Amino acid sequence: MKKYQILIRYGELSTKGRNRKLFIRKLKEHIVRVLRDLDGIGIRAERDRMFIQFEDETSMLAAKAQLPRVFGIQSFSPVVQVPKDIGGMKEEAIKLVASLKPEGKTFKTTVKRSDKSFPLETNELQREVGGFVLGHFSGLSVQMKKPDIDLHIEVRKEAAYMMAEIIPGAGGLPAGSNGKAVLMLSGGIDSPVAGHHMLRRGVELELIHFFSPPFTNERAKQKVLDLAEVLAASGTSLKLHIIPFTKLQQEVHRQVPDNVTMTSTRRMMLKIADRVRKETGAKAIVTGESLGQVASQTLESMEAINAVTATPVLRPLISMDKLEIISQANEIGTFDISIRPYEDCCTIFTPSNPKTKPRLEKVEYYESFLEAEGLIEEAVKNREVLEFPQKKDKKFTDLL
Repeated sequence: MKKYQILIRYGELSTKGRNRKLFIRKLKEHIVRVLRDLDGIGIRAERDRMFIQFEDETSMLAAKAQLPRVFGIQSFSPVVQVPKDIGGMKEEAIKLVASLKPEGKTFKTTVKRSDKSFPLETNELQREVGGFVLGHFSGLSVQMKKPDIDLHIEVRKEAAYMMAEIIPGAGGLPAGSNGKAVLMLSGGIDSPVAGHHMLRRGVELELIHFFSPPFTNERAKQKVLDLAEVLAASGTSLKLHIIPFTKLQQEVHRQVPDNVTMTSTRRMMLKIADRVRKETGAKAIVTGESLGQVASQTLESMEAINAVTATPVLRPLISMDKLEIISQANEIGTFDISIRPYEDCCTIFTPSNPKTKPRLEKVEYYESFLEAEGLIEEAVKNREVLEFPQKKDKKFTDLL
């Protein structure tokens, strides 16, 4: 009887020393969360690799489609366990190679014979299976160095294990293995990409979105919920803090000259983000800012905005241009959501001629007329908190 499993290779995670167990545990948690809709999963973690076992091929193929999203996986391979019967091994070899559309591709067979009692020597088994495959596919040719298809066969005491595909993973580190930060998530293109970068570096995220009804509507809010769901598809657990921002934003526009309202609004947002950061135990604030892209993203504007906090503000997109960011947004699946025609609070209240080089002392002077502190406290207190992914996690079997 066939058994199906996936072999996971850690990559960068393998370089970790005494903290390796923490990284592996986090990776396992995220894999379980991503595969939460599948039943009968068993996971066995080893020092340099991990195995996921499945009840049937359908579940394995479903997992194969989901695992490329999980940070911390360098690559993975579907593996089929078959009886140590040469006829059955040949049949499975044909099936594995056929699934990779072999016409016009190069091929080799790699054999490891751990069970020395198996009747065929390593080279004999390699010739038997490899020759059978080549005879079955006329468009396939042999190439020993870097072939398109490398069929691996490992013969062990209990069974034979076969795989023919190495699938790239997302790389990086499992989210939560490298601390926590707060991401200021708008409905735009940039901030979800910034969040993706931080998740890939092992940073757990608390998401903050500023919502200003009736100037922004429920469809604009839904964009952000959908973006959060995409970010959570990597297997990490996220919380989205929706901040009621209308009163504070209106106060800024009443008391601050129009050309510096953008600077002042961003300062109020950063103050709120810092309050949430303290409450959640995060160590930094993340934004999607790219240098020079808009008026609030000049060095002078960033200096004036940053002045409200001593907390590190991380900007993973700072040197990227818009086309690069759009390309990455398409790759991670957030672009089509971000361009839905529903504006966020920053877009709606953008002044016609914003200051690109605001002077900090003037901004602070204008803000001295604001009744900001009470409104900040009210916004933080009355925020809505949602968890992602929104489906419940399932239990799994931990195969020691």
